[in-house]
Amino acid sequence: MLGFAVGTFGTLVGAGGGFILVPVLLFLYPDKDPEKITAISLFVVWANATSGSFAYGYHRRIDFRSGLWFALATLPGAIAGAIVVGFIPRRTFDGIFAAVLTGIGLYLLLRHNSNAIHPPATGWSVVRRRITDRSGNNYFYSFQMWKGIATSSIIGFVSSLLGIGGGVMHVPVMATVLHFPVHIAAATSQFVLAFMALEGTAVHVSTGALSWDRSLGQAGLLAVGAVFGAQSGAWLSRRLHGGYIIRALAVALVIVGFRLALKAIQG
Repeated sequence: MLGFAVGTFGTLVGAGGGFILVPVLLFLYPDKDPEKITAISLFVVWANATSGSFAYGYHRRIDFRSGLWFALATLPGAIAGAIVVGFIPRRTFDGIFAAVLTGIGLYLLLRHNSNAIHPPATGWSVVRRRITDRSGNNYFYSFQMWKGIATSSIIGFVSSLLGIGGGVMHVPVMATVLHFPVHIAAATSQFVLAFMALEGTAVHVSTGALSWDRSLGQAGLLAVGAVFGAQSGAWLSRRLHGGYIIRALAVALVIVGFRLALKAIQG
């Protein structure tokens, strides 16, 4: 049930579900090392994002060309983050995680929502996209590729460090900085997440943080639920307005962030 819920909501908002799963695992296993927590989460995020990518691909909402560049940019950071997390004390990890989630959530809730049409991007490395999904909806947008690559490299490190996959940061950046339509941002984020989480998971397997033990069994069971939940989330995304998706993501981030911050303060 937990895996299904993580997969459904994570795919709906394009975040992979790690931002839900990691806090739950932190509460359920207060004595587990951060490295083990992030290893389990990244494995589940990878399964969720892969399943969600197939669903979004079927609905033709993924910007594959941009997504491949973003995925390549996350590679160095994803590897570094998976290594660095092994040196962070558990209480410090809780505090960092809470600050990141709360900060992103408050930004999304408090930022000014404008319905104005954004002018076409200008300057170096501008790319323009037109995507028509399976339902016949047309999406037109343009952005500077260097901004997408730069932010993806940073997100790759932070997301792998925290085990959240990165979509919880990637979707807001793509929607507010790069001006992707929200539905395309959520779908493309899932595609990037599949690569990003796989990179981090591979590092954890190589270091022994994820091996043939109880942790891998737990990750496997959660991943099965997430795979089916991802299909449900992709189906729901076609029936919800983009603004509702962003607000749902923001509220969830703030709630989880405050709860985790309280836990970190209390020790």
